[in-house]
Amino acid sequence: MLFRNPEIKNSIVLELTLTLTAVVICLAVEPICAIPAALLGAASILILLLRMKHSYDRLASLANDISRILAGTNDINLHRYAEGELCILESELTKLIVKLNEQAELLKKDKLALMDSIADISHQLRTPLTSLNLIATALRAPELSETRRIELIFEMSQQLNRIDWLISALLKLAKLDADAVIIKPTCITLEELIQRAAEPLKIPMELREQAMDIKTSGRVLCDPSWTSEAIGNVLKNCMEHMQSGTVYIRASENPLFSEIVITDEGSGIDEKDLPHLFERFYRGKNAHSNSVGIGLALSRQILLKQNASIKAENIRSGGARFTIRFYKSQTV
Repeated sequence: MLFRNPEIKNSIVLELTLTLTAVVICLAVEPICAIPAALLGAASILILLLRMKHSYDRLASLANDISRILAGTNDINLHRYAEGELCILESELTKLIVKLNEQAELLKKDKLALMDSIADISHQLRTPLTSLNLIATALRAPELSETRRIELIFEMSQQLNRIDWLISALLKLAKLDADAVIIKPTCITLEELIQRAAEPLKIPMELREQAMDIKTSGRVLCDPSWTSEAIGNVLKNCMEHMQSGTVYIRASENPLFSEIVITDEGSGIDEKDLPHLFERFYRGKNAHSNSVGIGLALSRQILLKQNASIKAENIRSGGARFTIRFYKSQTV
């Protein structure tokens, strides 16, 4: 194994050449000196072989330890190689192993998160699908009245819309996670952005005897389509947590950021729910019966992609407040 290394063979050939040259010169000049020259040459070659064998054995041991690390063994200490010419290699390998361990841990966490997400998605889809199955069974009843049939069809439509929204939201989250979303920043007025976000909710809020109080000034640099959806999800959350009342929207611009503050007159957010409010599939204590816990998570992801932040808190007079800021610098 040792002599298969071309570098070792070349070194031995060089040493032999030098030794033979020295012996020939000694024979020509002073023959008695040829013997010491030959002995010195032989000793030099022997020392070279021993040093190379030692280095080769250490490299072989290091390679074996690396193989064991790749196989999953974590109790191997590479610091015993931290001397001589292996010091730099040991340092770089240690850094590499640390990075590999970190990546393995992240992959493990991602796998567990994926399993939890799949379980949550399955649960969220199972509920409306079960309802649809029961409705379909009820619709087949021959004695069903026309009034009841219309009610069931309306309920079926609601469940289908719920499934459609859930799948759409999950696809958007997947795109955001995969960095497959192209954000197109556009400078628009805060008034226009708020109106775009509020438009789909005007009729539902009117039916619930709720109102919106909007006061804006200034402009904001953002992707209007994605951002209006993010703000719309926040407004929808406020609407669902109020029996009646007003949602107050205040938007303004200053030299550092453009800010949107949304305040409702609901019951507020439970203190235990505040740290988890923007987590996926998290349903708080006062969550709406149709909530799947994904709207606010989607809003946060959309805003993070645009150097923006969102914060939720309770206000003393009752109700919740959401503060959204679009920062004009690169530091949030």
